Amino acid sequence: MIRLAWRNLWRNRRRTLITAFSIGFGVLLAVTFTGTGDYAYTNMIDAGASMGYGHVTIEPVGYNRTPTLDKRIGDSAALRADALSQPDVRDAIVRILGQGMFATASNSIGGSFLGVDPASETPAWSLLLRSLVRGNMLRDRDGSGVIIGSKMADHLNLDLGKKLVYTTTDASGEIVSEAARVRGIFHTGINEVDNAFVMLPIDRLRHVLGYRKGEATMVAIMLRDQRRARRVRNALQRRIGNGVAVLDWRQTQPDLAGIINIDRSSNYISQLLIGLLIAAGILNTLLMSVLERTREFGIMMAVGMSPGQLFRLIMTESFWLACIGLLMGTVITAPWYWYLATYGIDFSGSIGHDYSAGGVLIDPVFHIRLFAESIVAILAGLFTLAILAGLYPAWRAGRIPPVESLKAL
Repeated sequence: MIRLAWRNLWRNRRRTLITAFSIGFGVLLAVTFTGTGDYAYTNMIDAGASMGYGHVTIEPVGYNRTPTLDKRIGDSAALRADALSQPDVRDAIVRILGQGMFATASNSIGGSFLGVDPASETPAWSLLLRSLVRGNMLRDRDGSGVIIGSKMADHLNLDLGKKLVYTTTDASGEIVSEAARVRGIFHTGINEVDNAFVMLPIDRLRHVLGYRKGEATMVAIMLRDQRRARRVRNALQRRIGNGVAVLDWRQTQPDLAGIINIDRSSNYISQLLIGLLIAAGILNTLLMSVLERTREFGIMMAVGMSPGQLFRLIMTESFWLACIGLLMGTVITAPWYWYLATYGIDFSGSIGHDYSAGGVLIDPVFHIRLFAESIVAILAGLFTLAILAGLYPAWRAGRIPPVESLKAL
């Protein structure tokens, strides 16, 4: 049966090759669409995590809904240790995030501040440090320095060494102010960040806010793989208990999650339509083959072959066609995938270098990457479509009575 089905496919070599190529082209399109999503979504999530919250966040209950500075976690060092005990966690960073007013003698602007420990912050986990264009990182936890965005520097007429006054409300709700010297200026390319975001030393900020040692508004957890965020969140919530909230990036960055969900849905719809077109081509090929062999099938049934055996024959032909198409798709797609994964296509001339979505900077160079589960899903999906497309022709092959089949010219 297997050998007979293989030989039958090559009786019309051109039609078989065209159909197999359509499956292969479907593999290329599916890899491109899925690979674009896997690469872009991962970069966007990682970039969003490095802006402050991390992939998973430990924070006071209710802080995500109403982020006021009277809500804080107590023993942040112990919570950080709990987070680092998880195998998927690469690092956990204690931070204080809040809102305030920033002013100089010439102007003022509202924005957000991020209190950090200079010893634990690295460019790998901080978009602000990666984007530092002038000056240096803060020197110590209790210093009087500040790192500001480039647009805020322009708006407030600030430069390195100049004084910035920030005003906020402390842990008890009182208005407090403090002065700091500009130690660095960053440029992320995201207007909202460059215009209204500053980085302060965490112990100095604790003193201003009236926080005790070890108190903070969050522990930002960085993961080895952003796909593990939900699992790590659940594991930490069970370990820590209900005294604090453990949220993943979908909850702390709902705008980004919404953009990714919409884009992923449109991606799936596009791939489904492509898959249906490929399935229609396979259906046409097998159905034409069945209709052309009506008399042959009649003779086969007349000498003892059952309708069930004919059904299995056509389904075996569908199986071989799917295998040839997927193999051809692998050969066609491999160099294309390698080029995009290694070099990519630069679209910065069309969209610029400062393109962002959901408050996260987007890479203007078109790259792709595939997770292992995406590869399995693509191959399994197209193979399943090819097999399903053979069901009707296979059913049709055994439906015509042998006598009627023999009458066909």
